[in-house]
Amino acid sequence: KAAAAGGGGGAGAQEGGVSNNLVLGVLAVVLAMLVAMLLFVKNVLNKIAKANGIEAPVKEKSLPIWIAFARNQFLVLVSVIVMLLVGAYFIYGYLMQIGVDQGYEPIQPIHFSHKIHAGDNGIDCKYCHSSARVSKTSGIPSLNVCMNCHKNINEFQGDADSTYVEHTKEFYSAEIQKLYDAVGWDKTAQKYTGKVKPVKWVRVHNLPDFVYFNHSQHVSVAGLECQKCHGPVETMEIMRQHSPLTMGWCVNCHRETNVNVEGNEYYKKIHEELSKKYGVDKLTAAQMGGLECGKCHY
Repeated sequence: KAAAAGGGGGAGAQEGGVSNNLVLGVLAVVLAMLVAMLLFVKNVLNKIAKANGIEAPVKEKSLPIWIAFARNQFLVLVSVIVMLLVGAYFIYGYLMQIGVDQGYEPIQPIHFSHKIHAGDNGIDCKYCHSSARVSKTSGIPSLNVCMNCHKNINEFQGDADSTYVEHTKEFYSAEIQKLYDAVGWDKTAQKYTGKVKPVKWVRVHNLPDFVYFNHSQHVSVAGLECQKCHGPVETMEIMRQHSPLTMGWCVNCHRETNVNVEGNEYYKKIHEELSKKYGVDKLTAAQMGGLECGKCHY
């Protein structure tokens, strides 16, 4: 009973309180009365002024804002300059992105998972891209290189539940069959049929024709890892362009990267001479001539 009484008292207090709607209604009425009073006072003052022969000043009609703006030469000049600067900024940003394909990730005719081959299986990049050691280009691996392993691996043999697998076993096995169709391999008879279908790979990394880049100079001579430019390839299911490959990006790398000269006879003599010249133990590619225009453009 006590609880019931307490509840009834609370309900009564709530019912006896002032609601928000009532407060807002009262405020609206007060504001309306103030507006009415101001209008009444204005009319009375106008009548008194008219009775005493006093004419109320007539407010001049103001010009439209766009006409006033057009007549102000200073504002027009400043606005034009600001618009030109803003336009130049966006145009420059747009033009600087032409030919920059960072993040480009095309679908290939045969799905090749770098994540499985270079990551889980630990295959060295230069096993497939062997020309990177001795040539300007890293080259597209011959399908014969693929067949070195896939003569005996005719279906996906990994763990389908593993974290590195992004597709089903059937999907990967079907891609291996595409390889067999391309080279004309009969997995049942274990021999080549002679019927081949060239694979039209889609190029991912492409530099302008006026830029010279030598893979062997960076891989064999400088001793750089492929990931330095191509990013974490061992984690990529589909190969993509990791770096912008712009001139500024290359120049910054040459300025910041120390050349690995330990056990590198190619740089031994020049390293000794330049170390004395600059008074340092380590040399960047820039200090060894890596910023000369003729290195990349000739």
